[in-house]
Amino acid sequence: MPSTEERFSLALHNTARIWRQAIDRRLKDQGVGQAGWMAIANIAKSREPLSQIELANRLGVEGPSVVSLVDRLVKLGLVGRVPSETDRRIKHVVLTEAGQQLYAKVRTAADGYRKELLAGIDRERLQAATALLEELQSKVEASL
Repeated sequence: MPSTEERFSLALHNTARIWRQAIDRRLKDQGVGQAGWMAIANIAKSREPLSQIELANRLGVEGPSVVSLVDRLVKLGLVGRVPSETDRRIKHVVLTEAGQQLYAKVRTAADGYRKELLAGIDRERLQAATALLEELQSKVEASL
């Protein structure tokens, strides 16, 4: 019988994976897969323009993988590369108008799916689970 910690870890991993897959299915007609819409969402949510390395770190992928992903998004007209004002070796990745429109669709689909899934779940249990996950996220980030 798996321990509570093992069950938690497996549930956390599988829930995150299947949640992304479900949203991906809802967005399949947009012409951008999970990696693309996750990159677009990270770029859109960032307070500062992201370098390709920063984007790779947020997505949890290697630098070369994000370069080819950004290349594809540039070809689709969803993002552009802008030189850094302070370091000419660095290129920031920014959304184009088309990228912003796609992000709005992604956000609408994700918001709708989240509301649908979480409807009917006790508010106190949801708040407790959220607090637990935020605490765990902080501990993991501190350990890196």
